[in-house]
Amino acid sequence: MKTTISQVGKHVEETVTIGAWLANKRSSGKIAFLQLRDGTGFIQGVVVKAEAGEEVFTQAKEMTQESSLYVTGIVREDDRAPSGYELTVTGVEVINEAKDYPITPKEHGTEFLMDHRHLWLRSKRQHAIMKIRNEIIRATYEFFHEEGFVKVDPPILTGSSAEGTTNLFHTKYFDENAYLSQSGQLYMEAAAMALGKVFSFGPTFRAEKSKTRRHLIEFWMIEPEMAFMDHDDSLEVQENYVTHVIQSVLKNCKLELKALDRDTSKLENIVAPFPRITYDEAIDMLKKDGHEIEWGEDFGAPHETAIAEKYDKPVFITHYPADIKAFYMKPDPNREEVVLCADLIAPEGYGEVIGGSQRIDDEALLKERYQEHNLSDETYKWYMDLRTYGSVPHSGFGLGLERTVAWISGTEHVRETIPFPRLLNRLYP
Repeated sequence: MKTTISQVGKHVEETVTIGAWLANKRSSGKIAFLQLRDGTGFIQGVVVKAEAGEEVFTQAKEMTQESSLYVTGIVREDDRAPSGYELTVTGVEVINEAKDYPITPKEHGTEFLMDHRHLWLRSKRQHAIMKIRNEIIRATYEFFHEEGFVKVDPPILTGSSAEGTTNLFHTKYFDENAYLSQSGQLYMEAAAMALGKVFSFGPTFRAEKSKTRRHLIEFWMIEPEMAFMDHDDSLEVQENYVTHVIQSVLKNCKLELKALDRDTSKLENIVAPFPRITYDEAIDMLKKDGHEIEWGEDFGAPHETAIAEKYDKPVFITHYPADIKAFYMKPDPNREEVVLCADLIAPEGYGEVIGGSQRIDDEALLKERYQEHNLSDETYKWYMDLRTYGSVPHSGFGLGLERTVAWISGTEHVRETIPFPRLLNRLYP
């Protein structure tokens, strides 16, 4: 009977066949231990010479790393195994013998591993991170479906930008200028005016010459947009969404979190509601702690980390100065120099994972913002139409998938949180 490693628990004491790759092996006397993987998980295959026979035992000892095989054996329960099971091997059929596999069990440098990313993905650690990424995506669709959101796909090639074109990749669209999207937000606002509550999930691009552990050139964003919702309504959606995602990973990725040695106690505590502080309060907090920062300056990574260390949950920083935020954010009616916005800062030094705001819904005010930011009336006419024809209060936010994966999985650098990272000096493989 053919099965997968993730399903062996249904076949205890039965003989099964698994298509797998040999991740590693070791032998001791007349026993060989095969570390097998098939994409669904990892399991140890035990080859006992006296039981499997001379031919199978010799074959097992001579197999090379990452060779592909069909392995037949009896499923046994084993409390010592991470998955709770191991395989007593009775037969092996080699499909393809791998020779001189470049990523050996020894230590390798980061650049070497990045050059071999297409193979590095096979490792137990990378497998665990990708499975957690997948669960975050699955839980995202689940949450927004249950909350009545409609999935909408904004364009990747655009003639305009949500936050200016300074950090965008430029291309020619026949005889016009076009850019790779840095956000689908403006289009999602249009979709919200048609469908009420919407969300997108897709790639975004930033031509930033940054080499920090938090930045990628190409990354994925989840961007919900909601009609008839104000700033406070949006914050509630955000904290409920993050709570749902984390609880889903804790429930469905136990083996992966264990493989990464993730301290899950730090995740178990993350349940809505989250603490909220204003930008003013954050500035005062940082100054008291000795940071040199003045009102009107944006926060860098050290500032965000210092603020996050005071909480055991993600913290919202709200009401930033209008001058350091995007043109479309709605000013606080009681204090026009700040806007109705928030960044959600993750614990443990992972920084901002969500940025959001209530959007300007007044046509005259949006025209003023166009002029202040030197935006083209012609390029953004369609966006102004959303205020001309039936404008309503509306809010939205964007969550960066890779930073969220890094935080939940406990991964230090975002380059490991996406299958094939695009970095400042890396377009290969």
